[in-house]
Amino acid sequence: MKLSIAKSMSIKLLIGLLTLVILFHGCIMAKIIPYGIAWGGRLENDTQMYIFESVSILINAFLITVLLLKANYIHHRFSDKWLHGILWVFQLLFILNTVGNILAKTNFEKFFAILTFAFAMLLWIILKKENDITDTSNA
Repeated sequence: MKLSIAKSMSIKLLIGLLTLVILFHGCIMAKIIPYGIAWGGRLENDTQMYIFESVSILINAFLITVLLLKANYIHHRFSDKWLHGILWVFQLLFILNTVGNILAKTNFEKFFAILTFAFAMLLWIILKKENDITDTSNA
């Protein structure tokens, strides 16, 4: 199935933003950025930081992989229903994360509400059903 221009652009933008998020978490792991500004300031030591940051990087890399599969950049045999299901779960997580960031104590975390809201909106564009009639002829 060929994706619409809006969906294709949304996937590319989301992959780019997620790549930046992975770089951000990598900078925290490399101690370029202090881990005290992430995770609501709840991390107490390096071990916790490495665990949380590793999990975050893996989850973001997983989402990038799902988006690459959805866009058929990676050839696969996964059902579109499975990919949609995974993307719906991520959309819900981003909506909940947006609410959490809005209610955060620090302005730095509140800023991330903009990013997580953008992620949720991009996923909505990717997941919404097309209402237009597509040409299915072989011509």
